[in-house]
Amino acid sequence: MKEQMGNDKNKVHPEAGEAYKLIEATALAKSFDDVRAVNEIGFTIDRGEIFGFLGPNGAGKTTTINMLTGLARADSGSIHIAGFDTSRHPRSVQHLIGVVPDESNLYPELTGLDNLCFCASLYGVPKKECRERAGNLLKHFGLEEAGSRKFSTYSKGMKRKLTIAAGIIHRPQILFLDEPTTGIDVASARQIRRLVSSLHSEGTTIFLTTHYIEEAERLCQRIAFIVDGRIVQNDTVANLLQPIKDQKVLRITVTKSGGDLSGKLDKAFPEFEFRDESGDQLLVHSRNTISIGPVVRFIEEQGSEVTEARQLKPSLEDVFVRLTGIEPELMKKEKNGGLQ
Repeated sequence: MKEQMGNDKNKVHPEAGEAYKLIEATALAKSFDDVRAVNEIGFTIDRGEIFGFLGPNGAGKTTTINMLTGLARADSGSIHIAGFDTSRHPRSVQHLIGVVPDESNLYPELTGLDNLCFCASLYGVPKKECRERAGNLLKHFGLEEAGSRKFSTYSKGMKRKLTIAAGIIHRPQILFLDEPTTGIDVASARQIRRLVSSLHSEGTTIFLTTHYIEEAERLCQRIAFIVDGRIVQNDTVANLLQPIKDQKVLRITVTKSGGDLSGKLDKAFPEFEFRDESGDQLLVHSRNTISIGPVVRFIEEQGSEVTEARQLKPSLEDVFVRLTGIEPELMKKEKNGGLQ
């Protein structure tokens, strides 16, 4: 695969200099009628980095990707990719990037092989080389046997893998992945994450949007949280976790959790912070050791029963909730419901 991805990774604008950032966005803004989708955001991405863009639906993730990849024009602000001003040198930039949208843009009536060859031809890859690259990618992505089948017959996971293959067939420096594991089964999502890690290890810079916090924590070196069109935090995963690294977290599973149990617990135990994780689970946060006995007795007095109590390691999810006030489960429900 390294030979497959061995493009001109070092192509940059001659005036960029040695210290340039591979992607640099400054004061980007975009509105749709009266809705401010992206509100003067800025960030930089280093070569070889997996940069996560994390936020709820409607936060501005897809709009940002569309501006970075030339699918939408920013109302204001600037974008530089590999030293090129995207507004002045759009063609130079297009050959440096690969785009995998959240919905497949491939042709259902074409086979997997023909889809890849067509995408390669759009970037000027010679015909003979198109088929060679397509064949190598089909094999690498585990789609060799499906290469002669129409794209319309593929499963969701297979469609997602072929769409990623189409996004890298011209060997781009930078790959933009918009919600790559949404709507596919667990096994396929695991394969996609492995493919992303493999591409990264081979030198590809990756811009990843997702609403799955655990996915961002697992894959990314640096993450920006975006809410209502604004970036509320942008840092390395290690730095984001630093403020809560000594925090104690306990997950309590209960039965018959009627009423506002977490609210009652907050009043009874003000030294702890309680949060509903799902219908039958609570998270308990504390800077000090959590004494579980009194908490269990209180829950039982409310007519519920504790079936499990497990200590957890603080995660990026805790950071996200503290910064945004948005529950991760709400993000997942919104996405599954098709809101974007």
